[in-house]
Formats: sequence, C-alpha cells, structure tokens
Amino acid sequence: MPGVTLVLHLLLSSPQGRATAMDQLVGFGLVAFSLLLFVYYTIWIIILPFIDSDHGIHKFFLPREYSVTIPVIAGLLLVLFVGVFIVIVMWKNRKPAKKSD
Repeated sequence: MPGVTLVLHLLLSSPQGRATAMDQLVGFGLVAFSLLLFVYYTIWIIILPFIDSDHGIHKFFLPREYSVTIPVIAGLLLVLFVGVFIVIVMWKNRKPAKKSD
C-alpha cells in the first residue's frame, strides 16, 4: 500500500488537493441530504407497509404510488441532463470540416 499512501500524501500536501472550508461544507450538506433522503425512502418503502394505515406516521409520507414514479422521473431527468451536457461539450469541441476543392 505504499503507492496509495504516496498518492494521498501528494494530494493532501499540495494546495490543489486541499478542500476549502466551503467545499467541505457543501460536501457535508450533500452527504447529509443523501442520508436523509435514503432514510426517508427506506422507511417509506420497507417499514411503512407493516404499520397500520390509520397510524399517524402515515401523514408524513406520500402515497405509495409515488414510490416508483418519483425515482423514475428523477432517473429520466438525470439521463436527460447528462445527455445534454455531453452534446454541449461535443458541440463546443468540434473541429471545423476541411474544405476539399
């Protein structure tokens, strides 16, 4: 593992490898949001079906029909944005065609 240690040392010792306080804050926010979303979705899909439907906890969750449609729509939007990003990058980096007379 000396190679991994060397890479980590180079990343952490160089100014480009260090995360600023703002980068760390944004990273922490993304991790916290992802964890919260994961816990909510897990409770909604796995635990909630075993709790009586008249229990008060059900008012904090959407109807079960949305448990499939929301991730599908989010996935389609993700694929759309990635595709648009690739098209824009390829369009900006295209080389002009040579004219042959």
